[in-house]
Amino acid sequence: MFTFGYKSRLNGPLRALIALVIGLMMVLNPDEALTTVVKIIAAFLLASGLVSLVVGLKDKKNGSLPLMSFNAIVDVLLGLILFMFPGFVARFIIYLIGFMLLAFGAVQLLALFSAKRVVGMGLGVFILPAVVTLIGGFILFNPFAESVMVMIAGAAMIVYGASELFSSWKMKKAIDEYEIHKAPETDTPSETVNPLSEVKDVEYEKVDEQ
Repeated sequence: MFTFGYKSRLNGPLRALIALVIGLMMVLNPDEALTTVVKIIAAFLLASGLVSLVVGLKDKKNGSLPLMSFNAIVDVLLGLILFMFPGFVARFIIYLIGFMLLAFGAVQLLALFSAKRVVGMGLGVFILPAVVTLIGGFILFNPFAESVMVMIAGAAMIVYGASELFSSWKMKKAIDEYEIHKAPETDTPSETVNPLSEVKDVEYEKVDEQ
């Protein structure tokens, strides 16, 4: 069964929560939303870089310090660039959001089609993921003014968040059902065989000793 993105029970709800928060920001304050999103991403990269550096220092005996240090430097540099030029980067965020909606919507559809074989689902469960996928592709063409596209993308993020919550619940049921049916059957303990059960009484004749 296709479970990409849903193997952990927290991945789906976490994606949904992030999408809902960002979507609400974009709808309520479209003028500043993209810049705020860039700053949030920058803060995440800086935090990720510091964590990589700390992990590398703690585990340097195993030789992971060079790799972790490289990851930390890249994350910190990207985070600083985003903080220094949030307005410039914000112009491209709308395309990134469109691509993410397109990709995540397609993953949802694949996961739900796979889960449909395990648990019963109506066609209604595919409506929201399909809408999210179509809007993601639409955003990539960016046919309207930026403020309009920001609101459209924000509304799509909210729809995606709701769809992700529902899909995560459905996938949890499907995965549980799949694991139950695919679990190896426990062998019933065999009856203890009495080693003397095959022994038969035989007649014998006593011979007198001379």
